[in-house]
Amino acid sequence: MVIKPQSADRRGVKPTLRYRFALIAIASVMSAVAAGAQQQPKLLPGTRPGAFATIQGNALTSTNGHLSDSLVRLRDARYGRIVGYQITDKAGLFAFRSVDPGIYLVEIMGPDQSVLAASELLTVNAGDTVTAVVKLPFQIAPLAGPVATTSKAAVVTTAAAAIGVLSTLVAALQPISP
Repeated sequence: MVIKPQSADRRGVKPTLRYRFALIAIASVMSAVAAGAQQQPKLLPGTRPGAFATIQGNALTSTNGHLSDSLVRLRDARYGRIVGYQITDKAGLFAFRSVDPGIYLVEIMGPDQSVLAASELLTVNAGDTVTAVVKLPFQIAPLAGPVATTSKAAVVTTAAAAIGVLSTLVAALQPISP
């Protein structure tokens, strides 16, 4: 069954609503699994309230638009374990609270649970609030590869112009030694 964008199924539910409900269901199940896998010990009396950190941020599209209603997860970079999941709000914002001090990264998840983008490494200490920006990579249209006839020299020149190089000379590689 093929669903056209913005069309409703026989129950009158739009695909975008089904996708959002599916994300919420996936996030709640995964948060429960992550919470069960890493039961936080009870705090000892006298533990400072600022013993934990907060990681907040913004999820962006490749054109710097807000990435709303998307699943993001927090991963402990030292051990590779998943710390938690969040769904971004309408402005693409997310926040992970009560995070242990350590090194983390935030990942944007696709509908098939693949990682679409990741933040830089985030080092947090007790009481810190760290902000991360996670941006989807630019993707070329599916037909752009076979249809376009771009030479390697044009690609090099375009890349050089993007970083501010005023002129380029693309030359064939010559062997250095016989």
